[in-house]
Amino acid sequence: MEPAASKGAAILAGDVRAASRLMRGLEDGDPQARLTLAWLYRASRRIPRVGITGPPGAGKSTLASALVGWWRAQGMRVGVLAVDPSSPFSGGALLGDRVRMMAHAEDDGVFIRSQATRGALGGVGATTVELIGVFDAMGFDIVLVETVGVGQDEVDVIQLVDTTVVVAVPGMGDEVQALKAGLLEVADILVVNKADRDGAERTTADLQAMVDIGPTQSWRRPIIATVAHLGAGVADLGEAIRSHGAWLDDQPGDRGRRQTTAAHIERISREDMGLRVRRWLENDPGGRALVDDVHARRQDPYAGARQALEAVVQGQSGDRPPNEGGDSASE
Repeated sequence: MEPAASKGAAILAGDVRAASRLMRGLEDGDPQARLTLAWLYRASRRIPRVGITGPPGAGKSTLASALVGWWRAQGMRVGVLAVDPSSPFSGGALLGDRVRMMAHAEDDGVFIRSQATRGALGGVGATTVELIGVFDAMGFDIVLVETVGVGQDEVDVIQLVDTTVVVAVPGMGDEVQALKAGLLEVADILVVNKADRDGAERTTADLQAMVDIGPTQSWRRPIIATVAHLGAGVADLGEAIRSHGAWLDDQPGDRGRRQTTAAHIERISREDMGLRVRRWLENDPGGRALVDDVHARRQDPYAGARQALEAVVQGQSGDRPPNEGGDSASE
């Protein structure tokens, strides 16, 4: 059996250590890891993906832990990808979410993986989509992605998941208005967590007003009140997620989930092209000359970028990275 197939077979069989090694390889940019993931992509099924996002202090981790418990009570096996801030010293995840989910640490039906952002913006890591693919291959019933909690720019998660849950808390005041142009507009489900606090009704009313004046769509975003540490409202949230998944299934041509697949292809293409352009600029005489011209302001960077892209697309780069997908995965 070839390396990609042998490593992939272990993961399909539920080998957690093999899956962890693959995730580490993907985060480290190991080409062999991407070959293994490409093999797994053809051999595994796509599982539902749920993202939880919102501002810091909204109780996302507590809510995520409660939601995992609810899914487990339904007999579902759950994968959790907790995107944490990077350590300024090691670059690794700070592991805060894994600590907060210790209630599930001994449960074989739950696999929790922390991922460092490593400088990536948008609340997710650079390889989040690849790690989700490993959860697909491990045969879980659902995967939960909890983002780092960076505020109104934290919208990249919508490109990676099927259902986006945005968490707010009472007392946000003007923050709700600030978030309107970002997080609230990408939400499929809105949650008012810590709903036992004063101001919960006002926050719910503010969110409802935003939903009412927003664009008309066939999926009407529900607003769920929860008190995560008590488990209140968690079942309502779980049912809302299930209903949104059923709604996606009814979309013509699986349109809802096809959008995340298109975003996946676009993201990989962008990263691959960026790597090729950088290698051309660093290693090709024409690329180095172009850098000199832009640096000396003999040429503007916009024209320089177009020239670099044209050079790479036309195959002028002699340092093309290896094919990390396609037929090579089975060679």
